[in-house]
Amino acid sequence: MAKATWRFPAEWEKQQGILLCFPHNGNDWPGKYGAIQWAFVEFIKKVATFEEVFLVVASEELKNKVLHLLQTAHVNVDKVSFIIHKTNRSWMRDSGPIIVKNGKERKALNFNFNGWAKYSNYKLDRHVPEKVSQFLNVPLEQVKYKGKPVVLEGGAIDVNGNGTLITSEECLLDPKIQVRNPGFGKTDYEAIFKEYLGVTHTIWLGDGIKGDDTHGHIDDLARFVNENTIVTVVESDKKDANYAALQENLKRLENAVLEDGSKPRIVTLPMPSSIHFDGIVIPASYANFLILNQAVLVPTFNDSRDREALNILAGVFPDREVIGISAIDLIWGFGTLHCLSQQIPL
Repeated sequence: MAKATWRFPAEWEKQQGILLCFPHNGNDWPGKYGAIQWAFVEFIKKVATFEEVFLVVASEELKNKVLHLLQTAHVNVDKVSFIIHKTNRSWMRDSGPIIVKNGKERKALNFNFNGWAKYSNYKLDRHVPEKVSQFLNVPLEQVKYKGKPVVLEGGAIDVNGNGTLITSEECLLDPKIQVRNPGFGKTDYEAIFKEYLGVTHTIWLGDGIKGDDTHGHIDDLARFVNENTIVTVVESDKKDANYAALQENLKRLENAVLEDGSKPRIVTLPMPSSIHFDGIVIPASYANFLILNQAVLVPTFNDSRDREALNILAGVFPDREVIGISAIDLIWGFGTLHCLSQQIPL
């Protein structure tokens, strides 16, 4: 009997909804927790305009508080379903499950979140895939390779749904910093991508942007916007710390091919001006957008390049509303809209 072919659908394919987790402490946003709550309410409001929100909340008490905030902001609460589970953090792209499909059948993959191989307080986050899969009533599979659990965050990969995946060497192959799977090489990862995600071809970029707490997640660098088009961020200032790495990534993409051997169309996105806060480089990127069924939500940074980025993305998503969401407070947690969310394919 032939083995079932499971596939990770592209983000622009039909979605049941978006998984989010309401922040319940301010540790990821020191000094900004009050602002973050309202920024998150606005994020939920925009998603709920187009599809369902599956919202993880730490307790019944927080659920009641969040309901009040949502109602105050005139959010359509009929579109919001609550999952009660206390987490360490709110980054659902990385701790949440990846939902794959085989025809109409779905299952959830648990990629064994370990705090980006950096933080020790992630034990509560490890239960998110189980809680979400139970809520969605889909089976959950622990991802293993050669008998060992595999660690992989959703923010480290992006797919076109046709067999091609983009990722970065800095995130997955660095032998010393934030090592998720010691000893793994490209062939190991590509075998995992094929078995669990239905990926037959991988495009490897180099380094991520400066200040990225995850050490090179692809969702701040390059994203598929359709089956054969990739947008990638570039820095125009040659003196900027990101300039060389992003030029190298652009060259790699220009020389890349897709699963069928054809060349992808490459569209460049600007980087916002460098953001520094409390002596720290903040990893702001327009590539951290979230694709919904009928819209694309794009992080903006009170920057003159916001408009340029929105116009470029409007050009590559002609059938969707492209909506800017102020992320100037969210980014203090080192991530924005895509990092905080995980799509649930229908």
